[in-house]
Amino acid sequence: MLQNISYKNIWKIALPIIISGVAQNVVTVTDTMFLGRLGNVELGAAGNAGILYFLLVLSGMGFTTGAQIIIGRRNGEQNFTQIGKVFDHCIYFIIPLSILLFVFIKLFSPFLLESITQSKSILAAATDFLSYRIYGLFFAFLLGAFVAFYIGTTKTRILIYVTLIMMIVNVFLDYSLIFGNFGFPKMGIKGAALASVISEICALGFLIVFTLKKIDLNKYNLFNFSKFDIEILKRITKVGGPMMLQNFLSISSWFIFFIIIEKIGERELAISHIIRSIYMVLMIPLFGFSSATNTLVSNLIGQGNKHLVLTLVKKVTFLSLACTSIALLFNIFLPTQIIGFYTSDSSLIQETVQTLNVISGTMFSFAIAFIFFNGVSGTGDTQTALLIEFITISIYLVATYYIAIILQSSLPIVWCSEFIYFTLLGSLSFAYLKWGKWGAANI
Repeated sequence: MLQNISYKNIWKIALPIIISGVAQNVVTVTDTMFLGRLGNVELGAAGNAGILYFLLVLSGMGFTTGAQIIIGRRNGEQNFTQIGKVFDHCIYFIIPLSILLFVFIKLFSPFLLESITQSKSILAAATDFLSYRIYGLFFAFLLGAFVAFYIGTTKTRILIYVTLIMMIVNVFLDYSLIFGNFGFPKMGIKGAALASVISEICALGFLIVFTLKKIDLNKYNLFNFSKFDIEILKRITKVGGPMMLQNFLSISSWFIFFIIIEKIGERELAISHIIRSIYMVLMIPLFGFSSATNTLVSNLIGQGNKHLVLTLVKKVTFLSLACTSIALLFNIFLPTQIIGFYTSDSSLIQETVQTLNVISGTMFSFAIAFIFFNGVSGTGDTQTALLIEFITISIYLVATYYIAIILQSSLPIVWCSEFIYFTLLGSLSFAYLKWGKWGAANI
């Protein structure tokens, strides 16, 4: 249970989540780094196919985030036995959902990829990547349910070990399966996809064993899988449903963004996927703080301390800005070395530096906007969060299309559209937390 909102306590809860965020991003980053050695086609194909995959995965994971917010509320209320019921019903929902999405990708991914990809070489490679990557759906969803439990109950330290397992397994198998090292078959882009799936399986297996051995199952009423209760599912869906749509909109905007970039050219697409990968690394502490904000806000409300929510969000924002400033020092002083991890093409490195400078600037807006936005979600009023996301993304995509296609601006200028997104997101979220009636949200 959250005892106070001191910087020390916030950091204690947020740090393991930040480190665990490394695992979610290191899979994509490692794939990008190794595939960049194969060529621009493989790099762009894995990037586009990966976004399509995560579009569906993160949409479904919105449901587990909704469960996390409710678990945080029950934890704050010290209503621990209800936590297990929420967890169980989360499992009831995500298993059929993962099967449904798996079938959807199997049937429609060739058509979807073909309709959005101009380059035949990128299309062929993207199809190969996705044919293996989709098997990770089942394990990613189940992993999300366990993470929701641990973050919701503020038992976040275990996530550090999950991170280490995913990192080690994915890096080893990427190096082995992409290039055919250590006696493994040389699978190229397919090897990157398979490595990601196996790393998720290993992490999930570890969490299941740890939970059975170390967690008081009776206290939380875990794994009883009692009779299905439609009211519990409705409650989770009320919070998680809008978050599923919100995640879908968010990742869709990235997907559409890269479709627009591909129309500019293959080289610009390769540069943008390198930038996206670096972006994901920079986002790691921000995603950690934002996830902590979700659960801490929900815990505070559960304790009856709604008046402390805005103070908490401001403190988390300060920590978020501090961590972002430290991370950006590497971008400022070592730009070519960082980009060099992804490609050995010296001209590509130089062309990428300008766009890297742009995202370095946007990260400060991100560090503020995303924390306030997740504060809105943490109140349980996820319908308002969805509305904020919809308004922001609509304006952002129109602006991006106008800048890239109508004005035919350079790639760094196109990436400046990120400033539009985060300025709107942060302003609307702050206004709602300051003046909105979020305290009425009942979950």
